[in-house]
Amino acid sequence: MLTEYQQKLRDRCLAAPVMPAPEPWRPVLDNTTPIGGLLGIGFATHPGTGHDLVMVVSNDGHGLFDAFTGEKIARDRDPDPETGTPDCHPDLLCPGLGPIAGVPVRIAGLFGGGLHSGAPGGWTVDVVSPEWPHERVVLSTGHGIHKGQAGETWWHVCDADYSELRAVGFSPSGETLAVATSSDLSLWTRRAPH
Repeated sequence: MLTEYQQKLRDRCLAAPVMPAPEPWRPVLDNTTPIGGLLGIGFATHPGTGHDLVMVVSNDGHGLFDAFTGEKIARDRDPDPETGTPDCHPDLLCPGLGPIAGVPVRIAGLFGGGLHSGAPGGWTVDVVSPEWPHERVVLSTGHGIHKGQAGETWWHVCDADYSELRAVGFSPSGETLAVATSSDLSLWTRRAPH
């Protein structure tokens, strides 16, 4: 049985529609890249541009995306089965590719691990399940969903009612927010356009 406060919080979450993230966040490209069989993601930094990179591990191999432009910059369709999946390494590491070849990337997703839940400026991201197992991703600032209304201090940015969440969180720089499900990747950046 829910307390009155818990019921109000649940009702507030259920009533909030999916909405765009607030300024300074903007979606990267169309904001959703289909990736079947997505297992997990991890972040790295491009040594040349300084952009956040997102490494995606799926049943079809590894892909590396520029989190500022959304461009796929490297692909490995046949990673080494002994070292190429996060479950092969106790620290959930996968070998980097493309511009980060030789740099291990920690992966969060189906096999465990996690991404940053907070970013500079007071931003936080939470996964809420008012209708478990149906999960929603909430981006917030200040007091989050506990105070304020949807669209004021918190934003329901993703509804994972069509596939399972794998990983949700910010890059170490705090400039990228990623939501990975078993079927797609959504990215937002707050890095200013050139």
